[in-house]
Amino acid sequence: MSKAKQLREAIYAPEILVQPGVFDGFSTRLVEHMGYKSAFITGSGVSETRLGQVDVGIMGMEENVAAVRNIAACSDLALLADGDTGYGNAINAYHTVRAFERAGAAGIMLEDQVWPKRCGHMRGKEVIPQDEMVQKLRAACEARTDKDFVIKSRTDTLATHGLDEVIKRLNAYAEAGADLLFADALLDAEQIRTVAGNVPKPLCVNMGFGIRQRSTTPLLSAAQLQDLGVAVVIYPRLLTACALAGMKKGLEILAQSLTSGKPEDRPDAAVSFEELNEIMGMGEINRLEQSFLTDAQKAAKYGRDAVGPVGAEAAHG
Repeated sequence: MSKAKQLREAIYAPEILVQPGVFDGFSTRLVEHMGYKSAFITGSGVSETRLGQVDVGIMGMEENVAAVRNIAACSDLALLADGDTGYGNAINAYHTVRAFERAGAAGIMLEDQVWPKRCGHMRGKEVIPQDEMVQKLRAACEARTDKDFVIKSRTDTLATHGLDEVIKRLNAYAEAGADLLFADALLDAEQIRTVAGNVPKPLCVNMGFGIRQRSTTPLLSAAQLQDLGVAVVIYPRLLTACALAGMKKGLEILAQSLTSGKPEDRPDAAVSFEELNEIMGMGEINRLEQSFLTDAQKAAKYGRDAVGPVGAEAAHG
């Protein structure tokens, strides 16, 4: 089964689909290691980690596609990518879909903001006319080579036009061929319930940090969202925010050591070397070495005891 088919079936499954936000090899490997089968490639996370730039449209298509290609290459996750606005008009959106599909994504999100866009939970958003977005989505649907490749349409019109416009647009986007619908920055549970009950296709909601309240969409559990009629929940800011918190803590501990002149051994604040290698796929490297290196190569790497089938302890040196 293709990754696109896996993603499509997960969207329509009875249980809500939970997609952590991934943005690089570390986060992608970790999400897969923790048992998830699907993830959302967060455009904000890619912009912040690759460029060190806030999510206001500074990152272009080629940088985004390159990140998706690397992320897809290091995991078996069914990945839904963030295609921003499609980087132009309907023709650009057509080629954007082609590029992301070739890069290994199982689906793509396209939004109706004006370019340069910005994070959906920031002030100052602007949107394009509905009919222009409809044409982008029609082009996007025609562009895909795998009929199961998921087209997710996002509207940011709550802040600019109100809830009725959100529902009107999502219905138009569904009619244009979008498979998954997304209204960003809804303000309360009742708005989520209202949108979910008035659109003809599965609805996605953004829970941002996932474990920390924001000033926009309230913090709700996946179970609560499912009860409201939501099919998919994404957590695009969870791992980036947790990574920053962890790195900040590590630097604070290092500063304590620099001040005191004494070492700080804090296994609670950092994974071990062995766990890091495990998550990053060292087991697969060991398996490949056992299968394909010659006896002479194994002996050179691990000693004569490693000649023939290499045991796990020998492979680890």
